[in-house]
Amino acid sequence: MTQSKPWHGILTATATPYRADLSVDLDKYAEHVAWLAANNTHGVVPNGSLGEYQVLTETERAAMVTTAVAAAPAGFSVVPGVGAYGAGESRKWAEQAAKAGAHAVMLLPPNAYKANDDEVIAHYKEVGRVGIPIVAYNNPFDTKVDLTPTLVARIADEVPNVVAIKEFSGDVRRIWQLHSLAPRIEVLVGADDVLLELGTAGIVGWIAGFPNAMPRESAELYQLVIDGNFAEASKMYAEVHDLFHWDSKKEFIQAIKLAMDVLGRYGGPTRLPRLPLPAVDDAKCRKDIERAAAFFKNRK
Repeated sequence: MTQSKPWHGILTATATPYRADLSVDLDKYAEHVAWLAANNTHGVVPNGSLGEYQVLTETERAAMVTTAVAAAPAGFSVVPGVGAYGAGESRKWAEQAAKAGAHAVMLLPPNAYKANDDEVIAHYKEVGRVGIPIVAYNNPFDTKVDLTPTLVARIADEVPNVVAIKEFSGDVRRIWQLHSLAPRIEVLVGADDVLLELGTAGIVGWIAGFPNAMPRESAELYQLVIDGNFAEASKMYAEVHDLFHWDSKKEFIQAIKLAMDVLGRYGGPTRLPRLPLPAVDDAKCRKDIERAAAFFKNRK
């Protein structure tokens, strides 16, 4: 399922597999990348927020990229996250990704503090000097920096190799404003629980969490949306939306890893400061997983 551009299609923001002692299991990660490629998705995003990039060592973070590239079959994209506190560090990770053979990178704005617009532009320009295509990542909840459509228009004008944006604000009106103000910038769905809403306005991809556990099912839903079959898509979306909504909660990593474990993939633990879901949340998440799984099982 090769896409025309490496940031098109379903790019799974992959979870990082830890062993019981919390060391990274690169063999499991390589197997997971190959499994996603064999199950109707189009690429992976290692070292994103879901990949817990903040708690990986430099060695581990680099190894996640090289492992993904080595495991990816031809036509399957690797778009590592290169977010960091400063532009210098983000540029270093973009250089590492390019050298490793990644096809593009995903870049948060500076996240050490609430940067102003000029600082955000300078950040993207510095990483842009690497030359690799950049998918900007708007996550104002974690970074406190909002890549508004007006700011994205400036980025589009001043940083040529920013090619797309992962839109995670949750404001579904943004896509229309982005199309109007920054028509060169392609839009990728950035949160699982707004796939259908953003899909009605024209998207080129989905950087997604729950394909880690349900790739074929997610691919079926995505294709319905891309094809404009919204009547059929909405029936499926209604059954999975409670589960997909976990992707927009602060416990999204634990929830997605739990879904993987429940549905037969290896999710495993998270690293501190993240702890397992509290009992109430665990029970609710399992209920949402079971509802989604039962829907797809009963359709077969």
